[in-house]
Amino acid sequence: MALFGSKTTKTEDKKAATSVKAPAVKKVEAKVAEVKSMKDLYAETPKTATKTKTSVVKYSASSHFLVKPLITEKATHLASENKYVFVVSTKANKIEVAKAIQAVYGVKPLDVNIVNMKGKRVARGKIRGQRKDWKKAIVTLAKGEAIKIYEGV
Repeated sequence: MALFGSKTTKTEDKKAATSVKAPAVKKVEAKVAEVKSMKDLYAETPKTATKTKTSVVKYSASSHFLVKPLITEKATHLASENKYVFVVSTKANKIEVAKAIQAVYGVKPLDVNIVNMKGKRVARGKIRGQRKDWKKAIVTLAKGEAIKIYEGV
């Protein structure tokens, strides 16, 4: 159909396609020539940057273990004793929680205590069930160190 332009034959289409591809290939070859090595591509990685004591590096693995900070009345009283409470994954252990706290908040915990919490039994009329079991971690920090999770609460 020649609604939007003149009708072309198959040989003309092939010629047009090869003429379009040729400049694109030259541009790609020019870009490849500019990059001398793989190190040039990854020159500005976070590993090469100098670290300061105040910088906090977040790792994606830590998000698997720390679910959320637990904000309750009892947890806020524990914060005055440099103890912070977090809901953690049911598969997490003390070592993984300590590494995640250090990665996310930039402070090294002195001690980590983990408590398995059973889900409460609940009833909605005739239907009875149980909430999910979960894990709670109580993280103790050294004197002078703090985590600012209760700000704005």
